[in-house]
Amino acid sequence: MGEQILRVIRAGSAAWAEFMAARAGEQQQLEQEVKEVLGSVAVRGDAALREYTRRWDGVDMPPDKIEVCREEIEAAYREVAPSFKQALLACRDNIQAFHQRSRPNSWFATGTAGEIAGQVYLPLARVGIYIPGGRAAYPSSVLMTALPAMVAGVEEIIMVTPPGPDGRVDPHVLAAAALAGVNKVYRVGGAQAIAALAFGTATIPKVDKIVGPGNAYVATAKRLVYGRVDIDMVAGPSEVVVVADGGVRPEWVAADLLAQAEHDPLARAVLLTPAVELAYQVGREVEAQLATLPKAGIAGEALAKNGAAVTTRDLEEALALANELAPEHLELMLAEPWAWLARVRNAGAVFLGGYTPEPVGDYHAGPSHVLPTGGTARFFSPLGVEDFLKRTSLIAYTPEGLARAAPSIVTMARVEGLEAHARAVEIRGV
Repeated sequence: MGEQILRVIRAGSAAWAEFMAARAGEQQQLEQEVKEVLGSVAVRGDAALREYTRRWDGVDMPPDKIEVCREEIEAAYREVAPSFKQALLACRDNIQAFHQRSRPNSWFATGTAGEIAGQVYLPLARVGIYIPGGRAAYPSSVLMTALPAMVAGVEEIIMVTPPGPDGRVDPHVLAAAALAGVNKVYRVGGAQAIAALAFGTATIPKVDKIVGPGNAYVATAKRLVYGRVDIDMVAGPSEVVVVADGGVRPEWVAADLLAQAEHDPLARAVLLTPAVELAYQVGREVEAQLATLPKAGIAGEALAKNGAAVTTRDLEEALALANELAPEHLELMLAEPWAWLARVRNAGAVFLGGYTPEPVGDYHAGPSHVLPTGGTARFFSPLGVEDFLKRTSLIAYTPEGLARAAPSIVTMARVEGLEAHARAVEIRGV
């Protein structure tokens, strides 16, 4: 038998160091090309969108056809199967309920002299959600991006997504948009769609923030327009890390690794375990399950390039390595997962126990599946309702409150050489 697709390596070995170095060294040389797209759309607007859509999507999309009309969206909802509508509604209800619970509230605190300080949360006026498409359909991403924005109270939610070969948007995606409160849908994708949202065109209005997953062109474009608009994060290929003990069923671990690997040839799927025999069992299970997987080519390439079963000294080391990897998805397939949760510091989402595979989070549980990738869970958080809110500080002082604070304010101002600041307090005679 030849070498297994899922390689088994030892933590701390030269193979582990090579695996980590390859992961850290992946870079897409796209920036110059994306800059040209952004600049062209900023200057030429809809004409540039039409040119790039023809070039990259193979569809001629005149400006008057870019927006998906309301009748087409309503027809799509009627077209999809009743079973899909039922699933869509169940997922929508869970996602909406989760974000309603997590919405922060404005607050005010009053001091002893009647002074008031607080924060007011206000929704963004208009946001853009990017939904990957063209060759595949991701209605779940519509729910996971639009519903937090709707709960936050965003006035206008704009959706962009690449057209299919026939120029249409997949009806499942449009049905999700109809349920999730999306106001307008445009059939344009790639870096040009990000440019349109950031700069605006005659057809597509500019937004305050852009969220949602996308390929390397989309991620690079989002990074480059940040500052002109806000973005959620710069996301890369999807990834999962499974921490498992010797008691887990290897076929479950293999299935979860494959579930992530079928996304993209660049997806990462890693098992961390002190059980050496489990590592090899999972490798054999991967081979067996891969043979019947429709996307076996994609999943096999991802596991061969970016997958590994890593054996560790113990679970302590496994959790330490998981924190180092800071993955998008972390599965704790352990006999007592809750006992180990406190050791987790860096992860976009944590899935506890053998009956919580990562697809539960992709579709049904409630938290958004738009998560930090590539180790950025060290400092980024999942997309949430707070991403669609802005905070405004509120301050109101009484004469007594200002009198008490005046010595500190005046002293600080004069230390910083800002005499007018000091006098602005003193002139009030408190």
